[in-house]
Amino acid sequence: MRGRSAVGVACALLGLLSTLLTGCQSPSGAAQEEDGRLDRTASEQQVTPTRPAGYGAVFLGVDECSSFGTSSFTEVSCTSERAAARVVARHDGKVGDGPLCPGTTDFVLHISEQSRTSDEDGDGAVPQGYACMRNLTSPHPGDPGGGGGPRTIVGDCVYGSGDGQVRETSCDGEGKRKPQYKVTKSVGERADCPLSTALYVQLGGEKPVGCARPV
Repeated sequence: MRGRSAVGVACALLGLLSTLLTGCQSPSGAAQEEDGRLDRTASEQQVTPTRPAGYGAVFLGVDECSSFGTSSFTEVSCTSERAAARVVARHDGKVGDGPLCPGTTDFVLHISEQSRTSDEDGDGAVPQGYACMRNLTSPHPGDPGGGGGPRTIVGDCVYGSGDGQVRETSCDGEGKRKPQYKVTKSVGERADCPLSTALYVQLGGEKPVGCARPV
């Protein structure tokens, strides 16, 4: 009883000393954890990761962002001023063995395999894979007629490269090479192309044949 009375008196005295205190209790554990979480988040937004481990469970997962670099790339917050492109699709394995990137993909990042033992923190391995990227701002070379991107799609323009193949170029004529043909339709077989077709372009996907006409 004396112990409880002493605590009560101490509480009363502290209450008189400061109007900010409502009792002799420390902040709850939940509040402490919340304060720590906010501190860590602010720190993470300022520090660039030096190892290929992302903000989510998967390095460069869908809807995450990367910076641009001359020889490497880093996953960064999409709200960071360093963010340059967003992941629109993510697949494991090699590009030639996996699904195609979406048609308007601007470029592809090839992700090298990293084992758990080579990870600086040892918190997880990164399998070999590739991320289909879309620039956060213009230009978008993957757009129809944009003159680039990993895939040729309807609306793109091409020119003969001289080795029996064609290469993509900008339809507006501002690229290094002038456009010679424009892909106007994609079909399953060549026989399905219009009579005006002058060139067949391999597109891939469900309708792998591109019907192109002179421009």
